[in-house]
Amino acid sequence: MSGFLLEVRGLKKYFPITGGLFGKVQGQVKAVDDVSFYVKKGETLGIVGESGCGKSTTGRLLMRLIEASDGSIVFEDKEMTSLSKNELRKTRRDIQMVFQDPYASLNPRHSIQQILEEPLIVHGIGSKEERKKRVREMLEVVGLSSYHARRYPHQFSGGQRQRIGIAKALMTKPKLIIADEPVSALDVSIQAQVLNLMKDIQQEFGLTYIFIAHDLGVVRHISDRVGVMYLGRLIELADGEDLYENPLHPYTKALLSAVPVPDPDLKRVPVPIVGELPSPANPPTGCAFHTRCPECMDICRTTRPKAFEINGHLAACHLYSK
Repeated sequence: MSGFLLEVRGLKKYFPITGGLFGKVQGQVKAVDDVSFYVKKGETLGIVGESGCGKSTTGRLLMRLIEASDGSIVFEDKEMTSLSKNELRKTRRDIQMVFQDPYASLNPRHSIQQILEEPLIVHGIGSKEERKKRVREMLEVVGLSSYHARRYPHQFSGGQRQRIGIAKALMTKPKLIIADEPVSALDVSIQAQVLNLMKDIQQEFGLTYIFIAHDLGVVRHISDRVGVMYLGRLIELADGEDLYENPLHPYTKALLSAVPVPDPDLKRVPVPIVGELPSPANPPTGCAFHTRCPECMDICRTTRPKAFEINGHLAACHLYSK
């Protein structure tokens, strides 16, 4: 018994690179490279990083929408990577996902009633009348009306469609929701509404979130703890306020220095990140960030840093190895 709702250890996902006449494997893209973390019941873990850092792939691995190359995913003391298809289907009642583009994740040919009751039908939950009642309840929970059940996805705005996506995730009464960039496609004012809705729903239903985003400001608003990913690796993990007030890793410092602050009197000196993001098909040796790091040392070029802990704050950086 680990005491965590979810525990991830040594998670890896390598995609083969094929080419030539016979599709011979010529290399591999290390999309997720030895990632470990845990999630406690009722908390929100934010995962942030640049595009291509592996954060969305991590979310899909946790749902087993794609299969891991290596590593362990333990949900409620069950090893997810070894579950049969039938066992996995049962477990997915407790783990649901909210996607970035709500329109792409909603069948345009189905009414909202059909879309929302589909998870209940798949899992054999409730009678026809009970499913209709559940749909009405969930629409009201996310700020829509019961008559919206008769409409189709194209008849809603982006913010409303994301509310429908959240309602769909809630239909099976899950324990964990993985939200993959759930507000990045929305207008800023609508983003705030959806984030506040997610926080209210979390309190009402006792949910646990993994919130994946590239926007550090959005993640700060909703997360209890925050993990920072770079080139498939988790390089820093800490309580939200601790990470924002006292970042340790040079990459995190650079990201935070570029976040706008609503205070005209506060002067910030941006920390430059030089060079281009390396290819995950040919990552640097040693520390993945060493090619762009302003504090790079000789050891960084050859030796991959371990995650060093400072008062519960984890940073994979040789600056803290002494």
